[in-house]
Amino acid sequence: MPRPVSVAERLSVASEVADALAAGRPVVALESTLISHGLPYPQNLEVAAASEAAVRASGAVPATVAIRDGRLLVGLDMAALETLATAPAGSVRKAARPSLAIALATGGWAATTVSATMIAAHAAGIRVFATGGIGGVHRGALGGRAGDGSGTFDISSDLEELGRTPMAVVCAGPKAILDVAATLEYLETRGVPVIAVGQDDVPGFFARSSGIAAPVSTPDIPGAAELVRTHLGLGLGSAVLVCLPVPAGVALPDDVARGVVERAVAEAEAAGIGGPALTPWLLARIAELTSGASLRANTALIENDARAAGGLAVRLSST
Repeated sequence: MPRPVSVAERLSVASEVADALAAGRPVVALESTLISHGLPYPQNLEVAAASEAAVRASGAVPATVAIRDGRLLVGLDMAALETLATAPAGSVRKAARPSLAIALATGGWAATTVSATMIAAHAAGIRVFATGGIGGVHRGALGGRAGDGSGTFDISSDLEELGRTPMAVVCAGPKAILDVAATLEYLETRGVPVIAVGQDDVPGFFARSSGIAAPVSTPDIPGAAELVRTHLGLGLGSAVLVCLPVPAGVALPDDVARGVVERAVAEAEAAGIGGPALTPWLLARIAELTSGASLRANTALIENDARAAGGLAVRLSST
């Protein structure tokens, strides 16, 4: 029987990333599902390139993560980014912790979600990861809408990964289509600090605010860096979630964002849409309902998170 191959042994780390890690320079991991599954072409390639540029502008090295032919690639060149961006629909797998072994064993390309990116990045020695919004507890997951106990238990593996993999994850909060309050409770149970930067509320993904007070807030990235450094230094084993609001110029008004989310969720429920198909369907429907405004907010927040993550990585590498 062949010897099992560990995550670390399956890593293929780009030379620029490997050199930076060896020298103690700051590196930021970036996911790849937004390229293959999250945004249409050419916006997906534009945002991927802009995110890497934002990390570099902050003084860090970007490391977009993906899977190809049984290897976890940590750092992609432009040709690989374009391959993911232009791949035919359905030809690129979506890899999370539950499907990571399948993606590696099957061969071909797979894009990494939050959980799979965290696994690869942590194995490579990267401490900071930037994404758009995390997955979480879907509405109705913990009980039917009428409280009849018929919950779907649709909870993203992102939350379990945040509870078991120590690194800083920079995002614009949980995706607005989720039960944000339940997601925060779940993160608290798993020992994950949630920090809002520059405001007292948890960001609302497309909107500046979710309307829910953040457990902890800090005025800026340097303040967040001190909290992250302390938490990771304690060796508690969990991640830190650092949440930044979407840039004000492209943010949806809070009431508009909540209104379109409620409408899209109701339409999905009426159509019987659920499981893995739910999130992409909801995000596409919200883009339709907002005439593309949510898509513009989404692309802006991804780049904004990458820039902030670069600054955070620089701060963490200085000590």
